[in-house]
Amino acid sequence: MGDGRQVGKVAVVTGASRGLGAGLAVAFGQAGMRLGICARSLPVVPVGAEAVARSVDVADPVAVDAFAGDVIKRFGRIDLWVNNAGVVAPIGPLADADPVALRRQIETNVLGALHGTATFARHVRGRAGEGVLVNISSGAATKPYEGWASYGASKAAVEMATEVVAREEWGAGLRACALSPGVVDTDMQALIRSTSPELFPSVRRFRRLHDEGSFNSPGWVARFILDRLVDLPAGTGHGADAWTVRVRVPDEPGSG
Repeated sequence: MGDGRQVGKVAVVTGASRGLGAGLAVAFGQAGMRLGICARSLPVVPVGAEAVARSVDVADPVAVDAFAGDVIKRFGRIDLWVNNAGVVAPIGPLADADPVALRRQIETNVLGALHGTATFARHVRGRAGEGVLVNISSGAATKPYEGWASYGASKAAVEMATEVVAREEWGAGLRACALSPGVVDTDMQALIRSTSPELFPSVRRFRRLHDEGSFNSPGWVARFILDRLVDLPAGTGHGADAWTVRVRVPDEPGSG
């Protein structure tokens, strides 16, 4: 995957202990990037990569700032920040949701993304050059799925926050994107497929995608981020209105 364009650049990935986050970390490392990776459980550093790995609860802004400080101290700067940490539970009718699980989901999916976004925006303001922010979203941000009221609401909130930050920070050199990666076969997807149709009527669609192997791989998502978002020339477009904020990764050729 490495082509020399990313050598020496620094990427942060939250929620990097498993699933899409772990896959992105591997792919970015293979592309020659140095890494800052974090999750509630300590992520494994990809083989051959230079990395700062920390156990971080992204709902804690002090912990997020401290993690960013460790990455900057080690590597001097951060070029790409991916807010990937997220949880899909609770699944089921909102009226039946466990309030504790509901709070935890919003704290992780919304506050976690906001804390990472704010931390990275402050960093980009204080150094030369542009930075790319990617907030991982979902098709559930715009399409209603019964059983996903809080999950869809959390992703819709992240998308709007990203739209606003893209406008607020464009002049400082921050390019912000809310990225829907498509369906990636992760532990989160396994949990979705194990849910009963009574709680999540759309589960049959996700089971069918699994049976057909219709997934985007983390490597495909990483390549999209690097080629379509990171490798644009400096000053691309003519202001925030020219930059597409809400983006979906296309289906990977050969999947399904």
